[in-house]
Amino acid sequence: MVLRGKAWVHRESVLFDKVLPEQYWKGGSQQEGLNVDELGRHAMEGVDPHFASEARSGKVVFVVAGSNFGGGGKSIEHPVLALKGAGVKAVIVESCSRYFFRNAINNGLPILICEGITEQVKNGDELEVNVSTGEILNVTTGLRFPSNPLPENLIEILNLGGYIPYTRKKMKSLSHDENIGR
Repeated sequence: MVLRGKAWVHRESVLFDKVLPEQYWKGGSQQEGLNVDELGRHAMEGVDPHFASEARSGKVVFVVAGSNFGGGGKSIEHPVLALKGAGVKAVIVESCSRYFFRNAINNGLPILICEGITEQVKNGDELEVNVSTGEILNVTTGLRFPSNPLPENLIEILNLGGYIPYTRKKMKSLSHDENIGR
């Protein structure tokens, strides 16, 4: 999976409640009717009030951020869904909360860990990101960066759009396999 687009860069830590302020945490999950488009209108509002409109218009495709992205101790998917609702295609960070990392993968949002990335990418830089290999190319500067590559099973989850489609595929496959022997 290769993605291309412009970067929005925030060099500091961005806690989960800055990705999506708490007043927007309504409803349960995406599967329970959570309005991802509405959440997207408020993505990164705690850091940059203009982020959501830029992302939704296609001016921003990647979030590039510093350490402990999405940290703060809550295991909720709302901040991840807000980024997806805003049109973010991938998140590239120096480090992140494990909760946020799993919620991103489970909801089909690629997240890559790349130490030093915030020093090498500026707002508006054009990036090309190979999620499968972890390679990041700053098209604007010509510099390449390796990120920590994701394991194959996580790539498969991302390629299918998240954990629920992945699980459905696995269950269908198991069901099909069980019927073969009958």
